[in-house]
Amino acid sequence: MKFIGIIPARYASTRFPGKPLALIGGTTMIERVYRQASKALDDVLVATDDTRIFDAVRAFSGNVVMTSAEHRSGTDRCYEAYLRYGKQADVVINIQGDEPFVRPEQIEAIKACFPAQIATLVKPFTETDTLDDLLNPNTPKVVFSSQSGNALWFSRSVIPYFRGVPQCDWLRNHTFYKHLGMYAYRTDILAQITRLPQSPLEKAESLEQLRWLENGYQIKVAVTGIQSIGIDTPADLIRAEQFLRTHNI
Repeated sequence: MKFIGIIPARYASTRFPGKPLALIGGTTMIERVYRQASKALDDVLVATDDTRIFDAVRAFSGNVVMTSAEHRSGTDRCYEAYLRYGKQADVVINIQGDEPFVRPEQIEAIKACFPAQIATLVKPFTETDTLDDLLNPNTPKVVFSSQSGNALWFSRSVIPYFRGVPQCDWLRNHTFYKHLGMYAYRTDILAQITRLPQSPLEKAESLEQLRWLENGYQIKVAVTGIQSIGIDTPADLIRAEQFLRTHNI
């Protein structure tokens, strides 16, 4: 199968305007994401709505296309970028533009899910995670079938709820999974899901993948032991610089 990696990159951000152009070790975040993705994919493309990001990607000879500023999600931006790019692929991989240390192994894991309809990446919570990490609504949780490997549900709440067990013991009694946010879609399925109206459960949790589940699509889950480092605020750059100093990436 032919895969293409698309990195949605917006300039506007409430918590961190211009985030894709932030420097980490002297290199922009968007270039770091692009270089990491290119280790696992022959074809990588940045999808942006801002000329500053467009020019920055061109400056390091990356592939980039301009897309609308009106998209509701990265999925919608990926589909427009795919159409504008003009190259045919079987699968589009939506790679988060704020994870400069994405690993080739993570991308390979999601590639191995096909021919699925949609695939995504999850990571088990470990003994180093705290109850606060588990309860954090900014970290969506997922449960999936042990038979098919397909996601059953995603939620910002903790799933499953452990009845009769104190919350402080939950992590010791069950393996919970966090959603890392990388998606991949067969291109025919991508065309279909971008035409779906927002669903009630999607609006309730602000998780677009619930729209797909509500409409009967299947999402295959790839499990990774690698924790990504997302950059959401300027303060996160400090963490990223520390990570860079201790890892050969």
